[in-house]
Amino acid sequence: MDNRIVIFDTTLRDGEQSPGCSMNTEEKLEVARQLSRLGVDVIEAGFPISSVGDFEGVTRVAQEVRGPVICGLSRCNMRDIDRAWEALRHAERGRIHTFIATSAIHMTHKLKKSPDEVLKMAVEAVRHAASMTPDVEFSAEDYTRSDPAFLAEILAAVIEAGATTINLPDTVGYTIPDEYTAKLKDIQERVPQLSGVTLSVHCHNDLGLAVANSLAAISAGVRQVECTVNGLGERAGNCAMEEVVMALRTRHDRLPYVTNVRTEEIYRTSRLVSDITGMPVQPNKAIIGANAFAHEAGIHQHGVIQERTTYEIMDPASIGLTANNLVLGKHSGRHAFEKRLVELGFTLNREAMEKAFARFKDLCDKKKIVADADLEAIVADEVYTVPEEFTLEHLGVMTSQGGMAAAAIRMRQGDTVIEETATGVGTVDAVFRTIDRIAGIPHTLEDYLVQAITGGTDALAEVTVRIRDNGQLYTGRSAHLDIVQASGRAYLQAINKLVYYRRTRAAAPPAPGMEEPAGVTGV
Repeated sequence: MDNRIVIFDTTLRDGEQSPGCSMNTEEKLEVARQLSRLGVDVIEAGFPISSVGDFEGVTRVAQEVRGPVICGLSRCNMRDIDRAWEALRHAERGRIHTFIATSAIHMTHKLKKSPDEVLKMAVEAVRHAASMTPDVEFSAEDYTRSDPAFLAEILAAVIEAGATTINLPDTVGYTIPDEYTAKLKDIQERVPQLSGVTLSVHCHNDLGLAVANSLAAISAGVRQVECTVNGLGERAGNCAMEEVVMALRTRHDRLPYVTNVRTEEIYRTSRLVSDITGMPVQPNKAIIGANAFAHEAGIHQHGVIQERTTYEIMDPASIGLTANNLVLGKHSGRHAFEKRLVELGFTLNREAMEKAFARFKDLCDKKKIVADADLEAIVADEVYTVPEEFTLEHLGVMTSQGGMAAAAIRMRQGDTVIEETATGVGTVDAVFRTIDRIAGIPHTLEDYLVQAITGGTDALAEVTVRIRDNGQLYTGRSAHLDIVQASGRAYLQAINKLVYYRRTRAAAPPAPGMEEPAGVTGV
């Protein structure tokens, strides 16, 4: 049996469905380019019919990213599939991924259709997709809670209709490893035709078992794993790409399988996705968390000093945590700056490079040495955003021990300059209240997070803000040497995203036929 595992990355589709993680087209492109450098086999770029923005994102990725297969999701109907292929037709290699629920609970309560109707829809959809591209994936949504006899019938039929990849997802993170293995072996016995297609799994992490279930599936004959960077995804997230890849590499003695992933790009990819989505990586996250290779206990430190493998089962360099030999500071020029960004995997147009370089020089006047993490924060702060409805021109605060804090802010909205002041229980509260007075856009502050980029009192402060409006979450992120400045910029960025995406939805409502929002649809 082939021992190569296809890595199907759905960060841009399922990962983006995490609350507050929506990406605009340029952000999707940057992540897709990095996924190509990482070496994933398939990039699921989005759900083209869900919105004009998603259609544009998939189209641009298909047009501009080479190497991986570019995939678009569609439900089992002709409109979805036509829209998906319209977005994918410029891809070097394009895949249509169509899905329909097969469990009784989904068919009864969500689809309100009989098994015979679902079977007919699936076959017609796959046949239609296969008339456009030879690469068609079919997913039986909620596979782990579906009736095996009905699954056997529908899978045999869609393979005959032209499906070349069959995905058997644990949509709600319900199964456990030995149960999953048994189900997968049973369905392969029931449907001999599965031996002629690629068998895939897509595991959610509701019980914290997504990676374990995916590894169990590989041992049961599955050869494609669907996953996301940092484990992003709906609810508790998906199978974490970095974890399953490094498990295969580290425990090759028990899991004799290989991937095409260039693991040295893992950390860079993780950081990029975290920066763009505003979703921080928890410090104790496996593989890419800040503490993953940290040692505080004296016994551990002594062991690692004597021999790294005493307490490290992976070399930090294997995921891209290497030393920076190029020191950047106030005497560094544009060439050194651009060279380091390229080495870090950034591809910026001239305008974006100019903005980032200006921020870099400004930072150099305040810090002696600029680290890679600082550069990544600068790029994320200046480049990965949306068109600004409001621009911050001045932010000043005043505070005293035991007294109220006050903020004075000047912002621009088009040709109009607006100045306001407000007080608050602290400087950040005063800044947010002042911005709210100027913007005049009702919303709810959901989350406010501050963390230092590097050590020392001259570290950049990275602030992440999430606001909610009518059920939608919007994330703002900014880095600055001053926490108050970073907070104001992050808050305003979130408000600008709210305005931008609200306007985008109003100008381009969901395409006809969307029975449910894209955010709650998919495998």
